[in-house]
Order: sequence, then C-alpha cells, then structure tokens
Amino acid sequence: MNKINKNTQLLFFLACIACMFFLFSSCSTEKETIKKPNFIIIITDDLGYGDLGVYGSKNSTPNIDKMASEGILFSDFYAGSSVCSPSRAALMTGCYSQRIGLPEVLHPWSEIGIGSSEQTIAEILKAEGYRTAIFGKWHLGHHPQFLPANHGFDEFFGIPYSNDMWPNHPTKPNFFPDLPLIENEKIIKYNPDQSQFTRQFTKRAIEFIKNQQTNPFFIYLAHPMPHVPLFVSDEFDGKTGKGLYSDVILEIDWSVGQILNELKQEGLDENTFVIFISDNGPWLSYGNHAGSAGILQEGKTTTFDGGQRIPCIMRWPGKIPPGKVCSQLASTMDILPTITGIIDAHLPEKQIDGKDIWPLISSQPNATSPHEAFYYYNVWKLEAIRCDKWKLHLPHQYFSMIEPGKNGIPGISDWKKINLSLFDLENDPGELNDVSSDHPEIVEKMLMYCQDARNNIGDAEKKVVKGLDFFDSRTFYRIPGKNIREPGRIITE
Repeated sequence: MNKINKNTQLLFFLACIACMFFLFSSCSTEKETIKKPNFIIIITDDLGYGDLGVYGSKNSTPNIDKMASEGILFSDFYAGSSVCSPSRAALMTGCYSQRIGLPEVLHPWSEIGIGSSEQTIAEILKAEGYRTAIFGKWHLGHHPQFLPANHGFDEFFGIPYSNDMWPNHPTKPNFFPDLPLIENEKIIKYNPDQSQFTRQFTKRAIEFIKNQQTNPFFIYLAHPMPHVPLFVSDEFDGKTGKGLYSDVILEIDWSVGQILNELKQEGLDENTFVIFISDNGPWLSYGNHAGSAGILQEGKTTTFDGGQRIPCIMRWPGKIPPGKVCSQLASTMDILPTITGIIDAHLPEKQIDGKDIWPLISSQPNATSPHEAFYYYNVWKLEAIRCDKWKLHLPHQYFSMIEPGKNGIPGISDWKKINLSLFDLENDPGELNDVSSDHPEIVEKMLMYCQDARNNIGDAEKKVVKGLDFFDSRTFYRIPGKNIREPGRIITE
C-alpha cells in the first residue's frame, strides 16, 4: 500500500513538473513571437504641401490618399529646414541642424558631413537588433566617414547628394562632377539613368522587406524626385496628361502602393509603422517642373510656411486610428524620439530638440503639441518662430520668385524683405495679414523665446563650432579632399 502511494505521489510530482514546463514553454514561445515593430520612412525631395490629392491637389495620388484614410494626416507638420541637407540632418538626429553644425546644403566639394558622435535613427534601431537600409538620396556627406554605413545603416544603394549635382545641370553645364551611384561604400556607376531611380529604389526596398522575415527592420526610402531635374520611367511618361511633374508624382504614388502591398503580402502590415513626408517645400523657381505650396506662401529656401510646412501621413493598422487629421504642431525632429519611445530604447545622450509625439499620432484624447516653440532658421540666422497658432517673422530678406521657369530651366528670382510681422496661422495660413500691432504682448513673449533659441541652439553671431575656427558658407567651398572636417555641436557662451 505504501509502495502504491509512493508511486502515485511520484507520478503526481512528475506530472506537475511537466505541466509547469509546458506552461513555461508556452509563455516563452508566446513572448518570443511578439515581434518588435518595423519602421519605414518614405521621404520625397521638394514635394510641396499642395502636391497630393489628399491635401487638395489635382495630382493623382490614389495610394497616398488611401494611406491617409487608413492612418493620420498632419496639417501642421514641419521639416527641420527649407533645404535638403539640414532638413535631413534634423530628421536623422532629432536636432535643429544648427545645433549639430550642418546648417547648409552640402555639395560635391563639401568637406564636412554628419558627425560621428551624433546618433541617427538607424544607429538607435541597429543597437536594438534591427536591420537597417537606405535606398535613394543621402545628402549628409559623401566622404567615406560620412556615408550611411558609418551611421547605422546595414545597406545603402543610392546617391550621396542631390540629383542636379552632375554635369548636366541646366544652368551650370559641366560645373559639377559626375554623379556617383553607390552600393554601400563602393561607387558602381557614374551619371546613372535617373528615369529608373523611383523604380530601382522601390524594388530594392521590396527586396529588403522580403529578406527580413525574422528580423525587425528600418527602411529609409529617400526618393530623389521631384527635385529637378525631373525624370520618370517609360511606364509613367505622359500617363497623367498633365505634364512631367504630375507624372513624377504619380510614379512616387505607385511606389508607396508597392511598399504597402508588399507589407500585406508578407503578413507584416499590422506590425509596420509607415511615415510619408517631404524634406521641404517646392522649388517654385522651376515653374512647371516645380510643385505647389497650396494655401501657403513661398517655397523652398524661405522660412515662410511654404518652405517648411510639409505633407505628412502616418499609417500603422491597429495602432493608429484610421481617417484622422491632426492640426497640432509637430516636426520631422519628433520622429526619432517617437520611434525610440515606441520600442522603449534610450534617447541619445546628447541634447536633442524633437519630442515624442505618439499621443498625437495615436489620437489620444486631449493630446496637444509638446512644443512650446518651433524655430525657422536660414543657415545660421533665426528668421521666424511659431508658438501655437502664432508665427512671428523677424526682419530678414528672402529670395522670392518673380517669374517662373519652364521645362527644367529656373525662372527669375530676386530679394524681398519682411519686417517684424505676426501672423495668425489658424486663420491666415498664407501669412498675409500682419497683426503684430494688435498683439504686442504676444510679440514680446515670442521675442523672449527667440533669445532662448539664440543662446541654446545658435544664431548668426554664435558660429563657434568645435574643431572649426570659423564656420559659415565658406566651409562648403574649399578644395576637395583637403582638411576634411567633422562638425561639432554649437558652443554657447
């Protein structure tokens, strides 16, 4: 009898152990199957606020419009700058480009690029086990130490700077060197067929998605279009009947559709956060080869909203409620801290300017912009500031189109001046009616914010940068290959 009881107890004990092991294994398996989300940023070059159907354009953009209906559209979203390199620097690092010493457009003879001490979105994600790739335009330095491979990207296929920086520039023939097409760190071709850019970079992004079934991934799909010179593949040439610019936009829309379809086919749709943005406003001087700022004034190179307010659409099924519109102030600098927060990673040790805007993106009740102020810089000069619905322009000159160009040739532009002016963007998005005399207390408060920015971020007088005796536009026009320098952060005094 005792022997039977002992055997029964032993069997019961072993059964309990087996049950516990089963439960533990089930929990572990369930935990392991919870994958980290994937991230895709699709950025266009010089796409205007008024260039998409969902933003009121007559251009055909059915895939992007559908993406907006399935996610959230931002009406007051800003690029970090109104020109290429500083805008991309702000996106990648979450900082105003003045803070990290990249306030101006880089050229094939530029000696500097993104600093090795700055943490990019790709570096943060790679440290968390992500596979990372960029397909398209980089424009944060073309020397080896500045290329994507040294800033968190596992793969790079694209061009190091703008597509007009080549011997076929319309107004400066043979002024620029041959445009290199780069695979990782190796130049594989010069002056490639730009009509294939949108298709090639889309294809590479899709291949990357197919190969990442076991890894979370980050794709930075940086289309060189619709920056001039405009190119489109044979399949889209003349397809809209509205001109080359509309054809280019339709092909970009096709690209977005291809990416979203691939995510669905691979079963990754509900685990992928997709962001669609532009790097700045339209280059209006190019006339029928330029986009539209829509209801906004001016365009690229200016600190009017037409230069920096950009289309922004975000989609993540099951996480972002569909069909939402957000009118709160946000910027590309917010993408880095938002992604970092989503995966519970560490922010860069150095100060950044972006904020986590997930409460806005996920349409949480009563969510408001985390920014007290947004600053509009032109190179080192602080030219404007936005607080809530108010925008204050400081006195400055800006280059404005007088007569639009045509068919790839820029038109006539000249300098204009704006004095101290206050605008109510909620009721006057075109910045047409100066109300500074009606609200002197708001002007005074915003001027105090401007002084804070000068002290903390930098301005035309505070150009002291670590490692550089003097830093201004001349830094970008020295002899190629000599004294290559890496920018440091602003030293405020």
